[in-house]
Amino acid sequence: MSDNMFQLVAILIYMIAMLVIGWYAFRKTSNLTDYMLGGRSLGPAVTALSAGAADMSGWLLMGLPGAIYASGLIEAWIAIGLTVGAYLNWLFVAPRLRMYTQVSNDSITIPSYLDNRLKDKTKLLRIASGLIILVFFTFYVSSGMVAGGVFFESSFGYNYHTGLLLTSGVVIAYTLFGGFLAVSYTDFIQGLVMFLALIIVPIFGLFLTGGFSETATSIHEVNPKLLSLFSGATLTGVISTVAWGLGYFGQPHIIVRFMAIKSVKETKQARRIGIGWMFLSLFGAIATALVGIAYYHQNGLTLKNPETVFIALGQILFHPFIAGIMLAAILAAIMSTISSQLIVTSSALVEDIYKAVFKTNASDKQYVFLGRMAVLLVSVLAMYLAWEQDNKILDLVSFAWAGFGAAFGPIILLTLYWKKITNWGALAGMITGAATAYIWGSNEHLHAALYEIVPGFIICLVVAVIVSLITYKPNPEIEDEFDRTIELLEQEKRG
Repeated sequence: MSDNMFQLVAILIYMIAMLVIGWYAFRKTSNLTDYMLGGRSLGPAVTALSAGAADMSGWLLMGLPGAIYASGLIEAWIAIGLTVGAYLNWLFVAPRLRMYTQVSNDSITIPSYLDNRLKDKTKLLRIASGLIILVFFTFYVSSGMVAGGVFFESSFGYNYHTGLLLTSGVVIAYTLFGGFLAVSYTDFIQGLVMFLALIIVPIFGLFLTGGFSETATSIHEVNPKLLSLFSGATLTGVISTVAWGLGYFGQPHIIVRFMAIKSVKETKQARRIGIGWMFLSLFGAIATALVGIAYYHQNGLTLKNPETVFIALGQILFHPFIAGIMLAAILAAIMSTISSQLIVTSSALVEDIYKAVFKTNASDKQYVFLGRMAVLLVSVLAMYLAWEQDNKILDLVSFAWAGFGAAFGPIILLTLYWKKITNWGALAGMITGAATAYIWGSNEHLHAALYEIVPGFIICLVVAVIVSLITYKPNPEIEDEFDRTIELLEQEKRG
């Protein structure tokens, strides 16, 4: 059996496993809350790893190692910013959002939470936030499908469209039938695969490069600056990369996991697991790149594409079947993000736009069917956008991260910690935050000077506070829910 065939068998086993998990989740899904939020039944480990896998995408195994390989540890600032941002998100958002979404009319999506929390009779906030999610995530899903097509093309020499259809077909199948539970369970397995791959590759790689001392010496011979966090760094450059961490507060596909965990008490354990997974995975990605620099230098070789350093080392170090599992880790990273975004987009379409506009009282069974049809509709549209392999779609990822962070991040924090935020303040902040991120990000000079999430986040926060203070009117129901949430959180802490 050829090396390629061994690797392909490993990929096929992985894909079949994802479909089996989807079938298992399908059998456990009976109503809309199950389909959209897993019946709020996730344990801490599944919550933590599914959030991490949904977050990281192929960037963790290709983008970050490639950047470190090409430019050195100066590129690690983004990993530092993301780790700090994720930790603060788990600490300040997870417990309150889990409790508040249950207290406020058992909200099962971010737009429905904002609507219920702020008692928006106009439904404008719910529809606007649902539309933002629908538009951005359709492109986001499309970028993941492009990555899947490119993966099969570069790894196995398959036609791009064959790879696109294979990746999309499996993700659509388990998401369509199994809903949120299938997405969370598959993300958990995908998170484990990614984690193990990123730990094993640099550890075995060190044996090839002669251990820590020899590896460091080899890297130093290539360029001493590669081992410096500060060489060539500028203040605005560091702020821009660290500011990626701000995006966590507003990413719907990540914070929806906080709403799905069994209880507030379990968020603490989930935080420890999630941040531990993230720290070790990011460390493994950075170590993989550094070992790669040393190995290629020691052997007088050149790596044409730095982003393939993880794949290249996996093929050098291991039997082709094990190398295939390493490839499956990359596919896992891509697929976990696609599925998470698909289910959130489906939720926005059915729960936040369809329900708000048509005000229907259909049965849960009908809504679950509509949710599945929404997954199919968004998938077909995303595949259509991905068909021509437009690189501009891939460029949208960093912009979408900034857009969500700037539009939703400050609003989520204010709704959780400030009684006086109003629906008009939230709507104004959301629109100005998204607009600022778009305008700033569209200007090459401004984008190069500072990542658009920074001005977008600040302006959203300021506008939301000012407009809320102008439009604030006491509402006993809002204040009662706010106080009850704090009281229930205190009870959970006591125990």
